Amino acid sequence: MGTQQPWQWSEDEWRGHVEHVRAGQRLVHDDPTERWPGGAQVAVLLSFDSDHETPALRDGETSPGRMAQGEFGARFAVPRILDLLARHEAPSSFFMPAVCALLRPEEAPGYVAAGHEVAVHGWIHERNTALGHDDELELVDRSLGVLERQTGLRPTGIRTPSWDFSASTLAVIRELGFVYDSSLMADAEPYELLEDGARTGVVEIPVEWIRDDAPYLMMDRFGGLRPHMPPRSLLQIWIDEFDAARDEGGVFQLTMHPHIIGHRSRLRILDDLLAHIRSYDDVWIGTHADLAAHVRTQL
Repeated sequence: MGTQQPWQWSEDEWRGHVEHVRAGQRLVHDDPTERWPGGAQVAVLLSFDSDHETPALRDGETSPGRMAQGEFGARFAVPRILDLLARHEAPSSFFMPAVCALLRPEEAPGYVAAGHEVAVHGWIHERNTALGHDDELELVDRSLGVLERQTGLRPTGIRTPSWDFSASTLAVIRELGFVYDSSLMADAEPYELLEDGARTGVVEIPVEWIRDDAPYLMMDRFGGLRPHMPPRSLLQIWIDEFDAARDEGGVFQLTMHPHIIGHRSRLRILDDLLAHIRSYDDVWIGTHADLAAHVRTQL
């Protein structure tokens, strides 16, 4: 007999898929003065996935042109991003594939020296849903080791490549002792991850494609993918997202990529966004690790 179609699944089977990894309790304090560090009205989390050459390498695309696109992220964009973050006093989180760290051993320590967090983002931006448990565990563990050796700090957080979660990912996260993950989308505020209905103690700092530069600005020369939004229009979306988060006393989390956001016209809108955020005096800007440590008191 062939594999069953989803419409043929038993209730136990479809419920099992749905309930395997779920959102538990929101990790948000009821008292607004204790909700975010320093009693802030809104928490702002800026993150950069320093993928550079790895998405192309993962797919076996090794042409000099594809490598140059990735090199741009490290060579041109990263120094300008670090300067911009310093001007706005905005500690951020850099999620970095280990292969990128090995290509440029000074990059990850440079992030830490500038006051930022370095966290795990896979080995070579692999598609972890194509891996079994043992291979996924081995790659994440190997990636942890690279970043820890280079920075002298063991990362406490992970973002899976492409925000992809396999059936084994949460088990791997727990086996390796991560404090938080930032790959899932079940809420707008931090929450605890459940595995098959059981509490895990793992903090989820949710992401969203609305708050990611890639869907708006990516380009594929030989495919149908074209940037479909002017940077100034994107700026307004992100301002609206921040303003709404502030009105609700929530979290504004943003995901960017140096090789995407790091072009001149796009860095200008990031500069303008941070200027808008910094125009309020009730904002806390920090790393994902800092916020995860803060909300863990709610577990």
